[in-house]
Formats: sequence, structure tokens, C-alpha cells
Amino acid sequence: MRYLITLFLSLAVLITAGCGFRLQGTTQVPEELKTLRLSSGDPYGPLARAIRQQLRLNNVNLIDKNLQNVPILKIVGSSENTKTVSIYQDGKSAEKQLNFWVSAQIILPNGAVYPIKTRVERTFFDNPLETLAKDAENELVKQEMREQAARQLIRKLLIVHSSIQNEPAQSVAVEKARAENSE
Repeated sequence: MRYLITLFLSLAVLITAGCGFRLQGTTQVPEELKTLRLSSGDPYGPLARAIRQQLRLNNVNLIDKNLQNVPILKIVGSSENTKTVSIYQDGKSAEKQLNFWVSAQIILPNGAVYPIKTRVERTFFDNPLETLAKDAENELVKQEMREQAARQLIRKLLIVHSSIQNEPAQSVAVEKARAENSE
């Protein structure tokens, strides 16, 4: 019996390791983006702090100095939107949908710019009888949305990496096409 349990656990470990399973919360950041400079209009705001925290959790070295050979993660902007989803019989809002958008750019040392956008949605139950608790809960939900948007931005660094890898092949193909058209 003990042999069967050991065999089952070993098999489960091998299957999860073989399929690429990883614990949530960390992303394999590409080597060329392991050192970044974070640029934001509000460097001490809640969004910049959430992004900085996610970068540090993913072992990204943040540089404060303006070095020429370091990629820049620039937070271009963010916006929030609230939409009423359902109402009570008396016409007051019962449920709201909160939307949060973040727009950022990766600026490489060679001048290439890669835009990154992310969007987070959440629903929020709006109880008019508990105004103070509602405000605190609303702020907590918005903070969680910022953290989720920051995690999504870090995951999208992999897309930038694949674009960087494909760019030389695309530029060679473009040069070949230009040469063929000029003949």
C-alpha cells in the first residue's frame, strides 16, 4: 500500500513538472528585460508601487539612474471607469462594474518602442445602507485591480521578448523584399 502511494505521488510530481506547471505569482522575465528603469508620471502613486512590487517579486533589477543601455518600462497612463450593472427597485445602484485600464511602453536602448495594454474588470455590490464599509471595500477592490494589472503587465513582457526575437527575422525578410522589388 505504501509503495502504491509513493508511486502515485511520484507520478503526480512528474506530470506537473513535465507540463510546465509553475506556482502563480512569478513570471519568467526575459534576460534582456531583467534590468529596467521604471518611468511614471506619478512614481509614488499606487499603480507605480504595485508595478514596482511585481517587478521585484519577479527578480527584475530596477535602476533609478538614466543609463543609455537599460530598457525603460514607461507607464503612459491609466484610467478607471464605473458602470451600473443592476439596480434596486427604488432605482439606486445595486451592482457596479469597475474597469481599470493601464497603458505602458517598453522602450529599448536601440529606440524600439513596444506598447503594452491591460484591462481589469471587477463587479462591486453597492449597498446604500453601509456607506462607510462600501467606500473601504471599493478602495480595497481598486487596489486589488491595480495589483492584477501590474501582474498582467509583467506577464506581457514575454510578448515583448517574442517580438524582439522575431524582429531580426522580419527585418531580413523586408530587406529581401525591397531588394527583389528594386531589381
